[in-house]
Amino acid sequence: MRVALGQMNATVGDFSGNGAKIRALWKEAEAARADLLLVPEMALCGYPARDLLERPGFLHEAARLLDDLARRSGKTALLAGTVLPNPAKTGKPLFNAAVLLRNGRVAAVARKSLLPAYDVFDEVRHFEPASRPTLARLAGRKVGLTICEDLWNDKDFWRARRLYATDPGETLVARGADLILNVAASPFSEGKPRLRRRMLARLARDGGLPVVYLNLVGGNDELVFDGGSMVLDGNGRVRARAALFEEDFVVVDVDGPRVAPVSGSEPADLPDDAGGEPLESLRRALVLGIRDYARKCGFRTAVVGLSGGIDSALVGALAVDALGAENVTGLALPSRYSSEGSVADARALASALGIRFEVVSIEPLFAAARATLAPLFAGRPEDVTEENLQARLRGMLLMAFSNKLGPLLLTTGNKSELAVGYCTLYGDMAGGLAPISDLPKMRVYELSRHLNRRAGRELIPASTLEKAPSAELRPDQTDQDSLPPYALLDRILEGLVAGNLPPAKVARETGAPEALVAGLARQIDRAEYKRQQAAPGLKVSTKAFGSGRRIPIAQVPGT
Repeated sequence: MRVALGQMNATVGDFSGNGAKIRALWKEAEAARADLLLVPEMALCGYPARDLLERPGFLHEAARLLDDLARRSGKTALLAGTVLPNPAKTGKPLFNAAVLLRNGRVAAVARKSLLPAYDVFDEVRHFEPASRPTLARLAGRKVGLTICEDLWNDKDFWRARRLYATDPGETLVARGADLILNVAASPFSEGKPRLRRRMLARLARDGGLPVVYLNLVGGNDELVFDGGSMVLDGNGRVRARAALFEEDFVVVDVDGPRVAPVSGSEPADLPDDAGGEPLESLRRALVLGIRDYARKCGFRTAVVGLSGGIDSALVGALAVDALGAENVTGLALPSRYSSEGSVADARALASALGIRFEVVSIEPLFAAARATLAPLFAGRPEDVTEENLQARLRGMLLMAFSNKLGPLLLTTGNKSELAVGYCTLYGDMAGGLAPISDLPKMRVYELSRHLNRRAGRELIPASTLEKAPSAELRPDQTDQDSLPPYALLDRILEGLVAGNLPPAKVARETGAPEALVAGLARQIDRAEYKRQQAAPGLKVSTKAFGSGRRIPIAQVPGT
């Protein structure tokens, strides 16, 4: 049996574009004499569609595209992810489905059995789970049809805790399947490609049968889908693999438990990250996220406020990778507290990146704002109010540039700052996308150094990498005036945010004073109102701020 994997980048709601991509892949599969082409979960309508699934027009377009593909189907079958109505009078109104099309008709329908309702997933909101997985016959084989999460409940792999009572993969093996197909939309996080391979290998070895896994690629809002589709033989070995972070087409022959690559595949022993370097995987994920967010939202250009600091430098460099140097502008917005070195570092970065660079002082606006507010603030000393005023003036100018000339404003805050509220609403938080909001500060440094190594030259100035981080909103200010060292802070935040551990345990594990950790826990909770007004960020960790972390604003902080 010859199987083609069409790893594609689908756009939510772009039925015409998604359909064109599927038809082009289908034509390629027919030319390769494939028996079957797979495209990803929800490929027809894009994933995640969220509450667009409540719009009748959206569902009508999905049904119309499915009918068109069914009519076009011929000898080469297509397994495509889409949404289908639930005809029952009880339960949720829809199914997350994969439809097998062949010879002008629907040959089989698989409905997703396991519906994730954790982290960024909320599929139980719209979908009804299948009562049992689907076993179909194709090219003389008994083929198990599964969708993403259906293969994420192996009792031997997830020994500590399983989320569901059933395992569709195990059920299909017990029912006589000799091949498992899985169409997926599994988003990227660091370490996840390796986890997927290990999990799928367990199923293939335990069942003694090949597993074909086809994943979505591309960015959709905060999520980045890394692709990395693969085919494993009955011994659990990866015999063919699609590229990471880009569209790809792979063809394999499946003969019993054996798999033989035909075309488009990479070596079976290729590491699970890009080029064997986790930081390169992280870079490619962020670049893809920026590029697709801009493209799918109608932007061609971007603007970044360059402070001379490490965060804005990294965002500027990633933006150039994503959009091209000719499409990125850097604006330096110094005040009376900005050092000459910071402006020089911003200028050096812009020169190294080859982007347009402008210096616009906020000093006249800051002086005017202070004078305007002086009668209201009479008798009160200057404090964080005047610091925030500078950040907000910068945000106002950056947004004005975005409004007038049309670029996407990229914010530059990192995860450490967002966690403790070390950011200004309507100031440095102003913008359309927060590319590094899921990168702790120390990871920002690591990725920045990786970009320099990769380029073989100093893209990000050494002085930017070496100087003490500072918002430069008052004389001689550094971040460590009010925060613990970032190396310690990031370890504490990992325990409090990703681990949801109590402060006492985090203190023991990090060696930090318990009072410090408890205070940070309260800061994290108090800053929730800021994060819920922040620009969407790109998720690259197992627990990011955003839709996957739902914390009340009105609560007793630090509990």
